[in-house]
Parts: sequence; structure tokens; C-alpha cells
Amino acid sequence: MADFTSSFWNWYIIIPTVGGIIACFLLIRWLSTGIAPQDQAKPMGHVWDEDLEELNNPLPRWWLGMFYITLVFGIGYLALYPGLGNFAGLLGWTSLSQYQKEIDIGDAKYGPLFSKYRDMSIPAVAADATARKMGERLFVNYCATCHGSDARGARGFPNLRDNDWLYGGAPEQVEQSILNGRNGVMPAWEQALGGTQGVADVTEYVFKLGGRDIDAAAAARGQEKYQTLCASCHGAEGAGNQLLGAANLTDNVWLYGGSRVRVMESIANGRNGKMPPHAEFLGKDKVHLLAAYVYSLSTGQESE
Repeated sequence: MADFTSSFWNWYIIIPTVGGIIACFLLIRWLSTGIAPQDQAKPMGHVWDEDLEELNNPLPRWWLGMFYITLVFGIGYLALYPGLGNFAGLLGWTSLSQYQKEIDIGDAKYGPLFSKYRDMSIPAVAADATARKMGERLFVNYCATCHGSDARGARGFPNLRDNDWLYGGAPEQVEQSILNGRNGVMPAWEQALGGTQGVADVTEYVFKLGGRDIDAAAAARGQEKYQTLCASCHGAEGAGNQLLGAANLTDNVWLYGGSRVRVMESIANGRNGKMPPHAEFLGKDKVHLLAAYVYSLSTGQESE
């Protein structure tokens, strides 16, 4: 259990918990004092329908014993396991240690299945049907939440089947993206562009780069602004820069949507994308298989 930032919360848990157990014990003793199981039921003074009377029947000993057993169990549990503020328990058990124990057992049992592909190149692993199946299961468990079960992505999450890569689609680049994660930052440009009109002009020029129908006059105005503010990342021709994760603006593939509204929104407000690192969580052997599966999606091997 994590330490509390203030000792107040530690005692805030301990006092009511211990006090509640003591209060339950005293309550049972008070209610059962002077009453024996063989005693006759005592009338409570409540009568309905002339002869329907409420009686106070003594609890049998085994029933009272169950209450005491419950209290003793609670005391024993709180002595052995964490539950009283910062007190770790006599056994020193933690959810983290339990998790790590289960991970270690899993690694010992299944680790050799993953490690056998460790020294193979990613294209070679991608060509192995069994390895691809293993990678697919890893993908479904750890990646499908964002990229979709079919790996076609969603708004803000890349399509992994279209061979359009922000940080490069070479086997080593794919593996590095999974191992170390990626942080994509597109700054907000509305103020620098002079407001909505400037954003609209640059949007028209970006559409021109992608070969779409445009307002020529607006695109001409936007070209100058683009070359001044955008070309350093996306390139003078809009082909992007995989070293920076800057998108290719000429291929009409859009991570956050390609409508005018969406593109203007991206330029005006910026975007922040984060791909979390998986090296520590999955380990290099699993990431190697996972990278091979993702690589196979863009090469068509996945469907073989």
C-alpha cells in the first residue's frame, strides 16, 4: 500500500476500523448477556390481529459463535495483510508482489515460446505463420483498444495496414515505436497565422499539396505562411519528416480527419499524440513478435 501524504489519513482508516470491530464485539455481548438458549421467548408487547404476538427468541449458541468467528477472522486478516493504513501486515503481502509473482511464473512457463524468435529478423518472424499468430494475440490483447481489432485505427490512432508511417515503416523503426513509444506534438498556429482566415488559407494550401479541389486565391495566400511556419517540419513540398513524426501532407491520409473542419482544427489548436512505451511492460521478446505482426500487416503477409 502506498504511503499516505499525511498521517491523518493513516489514522482515519485505523481508528474507525479497529473501533468498529470492538463496537461489534461489545454489541453482541450486550445483546446476549443474561439470555440463555433454553430461556423462554419473551413477549415484546406488540400484538396484531388479536393473537399474533412479537417474541424475543434467544439466539442459539452456534449462531452467536458465527458472529465471534467473523470478528476473529477480521482481526487475523488485518494482522496478516494490509488494511490498517500504512501497516503492511505481518506477511508483508502487496498486490505488486503478487502481480510480479504471477508474471514470473508466466515468464518461466511461456518465456521460451517467445525467446525462440529473439535472434530472427523481423521480416523472417513475419514470414513464420506460427509467430504471426502469436503476434496477433499480443496485438489483440495490448493494441486493439486503440488501433482496433482489425488494426485499421481510429481518429487519432494510426491505421497500421495502409503503409503510411509517421516514424517510418522499416522493421527496426516499427519495433522502436513499440519499444520506446512516440510523442507527437503539433503546436497550435491560429494566433501565429493571424486568426481564422490565416488558418483557412493554410488549409487550402495543404489541400493543394494533396491534390484536392481548392480555392486558388486562398491557397496562394496560404503558401507563403506555410513556407514560413510549416515547411521546417513537413518539408517545402509537404512530404513530411519521419525523424520528427511530421505527417506527409501529399498522400491524403489523415490521422485526425481530412475534412476542412478537421484540418483547420488541427492547424488552429494543434495536436498531441502519445504512443506509450511497451519495452518494460511486455519485454523485448514479446515486442519483437508484436513488431513482426504489425510489419506483416503493411506487407500483406498477415493474410497469407
